[in-house]
Amino acid sequence: MKLEKVPLLVFWESTKACPLLCRHCRANAILKPLPDELNTKEAKLLINQISEFENPKPVFIITGGDPLMRKDLFELIEYARSLGIAVGLSPAVSENLNEKVLLKLKNLGVKIISVSLDGASKETHEYLRQVNGIYEMTINAIKMLVDFGFQVQVNTLIWKGNLNELPYLVKLLLDLNVRIWEVFFLIITGRAGKELDIEINEYEDVVQFLVDVSRYSIQIRTVEAPFYRRAKLERLKGKNYSSDLYCKLIEKLKELLGEPKCELDNRILPTRDGFGVIFVSYNGTIFPSGFLPYPLGNIKKDHLVKVYQEHPILKKLREAKLNGICGNCIYNKICGGSRARAYAQYGDLFADDPACILTYLKWQIY
Repeated sequence: MKLEKVPLLVFWESTKACPLLCRHCRANAILKPLPDELNTKEAKLLINQISEFENPKPVFIITGGDPLMRKDLFELIEYARSLGIAVGLSPAVSENLNEKVLLKLKNLGVKIISVSLDGASKETHEYLRQVNGIYEMTINAIKMLVDFGFQVQVNTLIWKGNLNELPYLVKLLLDLNVRIWEVFFLIITGRAGKELDIEINEYEDVVQFLVDVSRYSIQIRTVEAPFYRRAKLERLKGKNYSSDLYCKLIEKLKELLGEPKCELDNRILPTRDGFGVIFVSYNGTIFPSGFLPYPLGNIKKDHLVKVYQEHPILKKLREAKLNGICGNCIYNKICGGSRARAYAQYGDLFADDPACILTYLKWQIY
């Protein structure tokens, strides 16, 4: 697939409505839908536009808010499937996510569902989610999804409260038969504040830890940490890494799971904001990603295919025509830094990613 022509994933923030009030919510989700969210006819317009991408078409990921708050959700999924579009769902864990709903989703052909688990302990997860009992509900939801035969992806935010729990979380996921772990790195947007974030040097500790985790029969995906690919490539070339936190995490991981049994996978897919992914908000505004609030158009008047393929900002981002250290880095084609974090920090889409260790070390030199 040529990622310049067809994204792997189209994310749609189907609604701002959500029963949860998470401290780090990108969407600033609220209890009721906003009056200008796409109606059924407009949502089908979006689906029609997705269907006009070349084959293989992108996967349509319906997120929110909580997509289960939309009364027309099943109708929209059925419509997308009728056009040959694969659909994934990212619901909130609530009473809306039940066996009756899962059976309906299964019958409609939904194959992958993601839920969030932000700690290995009740206290850690519930601090972020701000709902008593949500930890147990999430564990039960994961078990139910696995039992129904869905491909289950667990999403986890890396934040200062769960750093030391990461090895325990890996074991928990494997015990629950989860084999896809999507790890989110904080962007200061929506309700997410700096007080939740880890230190800059700890970003490298975590991505290096994730490289090791990938050898335990679990697929690692990162969000807003494209330097994970640089860390993985360096390991494939034989470069080792060591730090106090990293060694502590690896020691605990091996204590819990033993030595890794898999070789390091050499596949590296260089996706990033606006390259391989594109995001459509609740009201139809098109953004490079959900964490990069830089508007590129709106599906009500602009065609998603044309925006993705021809928008000058996206073309520049794909060519890695970046400033500073990211622009001169030998890894800028496979990494390119988080454009969302650069924008959040500096208001500049093309600036350095302040969380990358290479940027950090350069700052120390000068």
